[in-house]
Amino acid sequence: MAVLTRLWRARARASTPISSVAASTIRTLSSCSVANSGADLEAPSLLAQNPLPLRHGPKDRNVQWVFLGCPGVGKGTYASRLSHLLRVPHIATGDLVREELSSSGPLASQLAEIVNQGKLVSDEIIINLLSKRLEGGESGFILDGFPRTIRQAEILEGVTDIDLVVNLKLREEALLAKCLGRRTCSECGGNYNIACIDIKGENGSPGLYMAPLLPPPHCESKLITRADDTEEVVKERLRIYHDVTQPLEEFYRSRGKLLEFDLPGGIPESWPKLLQALNLDHNDKQSAAA
Repeated sequence: MAVLTRLWRARARASTPISSVAASTIRTLSSCSVANSGADLEAPSLLAQNPLPLRHGPKDRNVQWVFLGCPGVGKGTYASRLSHLLRVPHIATGDLVREELSSSGPLASQLAEIVNQGKLVSDEIIINLLSKRLEGGESGFILDGFPRTIRQAEILEGVTDIDLVVNLKLREEALLAKCLGRRTCSECGGNYNIACIDIKGENGSPGLYMAPLLPPPHCESKLITRADDTEEVVKERLRIYHDVTQPLEEFYRSRGKLLEFDLPGGIPESWPKLLQALNLDHNDKQSAAA
């Protein structure tokens, strides 16, 4: 515990410089910095039990971003594209959970029950899985699915500096349709979506169109649906998100790190506008084009 406390105090005295990409992005926000606080507080007991590996990066380290958003909004899609563009790992806690589920590890049966009921995985389990993923150290990263609670955010804040938090937003009726339309190829593992979302604009609000992401012919007969992608479970996930996870928006907004982005449509419409919101230049857009 003494070591953890010293690390917290060291972090309060000198924060790590952020990369030029992160700096230019954060300059687009209305508030860009906040003072470190709580430096002399005792480290949380959960952190002491499952410490996230501290990374002491170079002076011009890569970005350290977090993606927030309701289940099914597309965090994984956009975080993955940005990870390729910025050459940093995309760490999705949902993938970590699914990998554990497919294993014969001690957490598999416990996780299966939690996920199939649409409940949030406990802090202890998520910290354990994420700690394993970060053991080798990372030169920057984009986190997707973590943190989900204020407690997790405080733990993360205690061990590393997050540069920017991107909060993706989408209408709830579109979110429900997207989740129910998700399909995976049982052979190649490819992810697709059979939903064609076409919401007409009314009362001055714009319409929303999202084309389906259909599989190639050789995958059509091998499509499967996730066990937790039922209307009942999806609605429960959305309810839990609003009750538990949305307070994170205020947590990061108060620190001047929140960038809110309303998805205007599918990937062709949203991707260029997201890059613009992140202050990434034209060359970045061309190199990241899918």
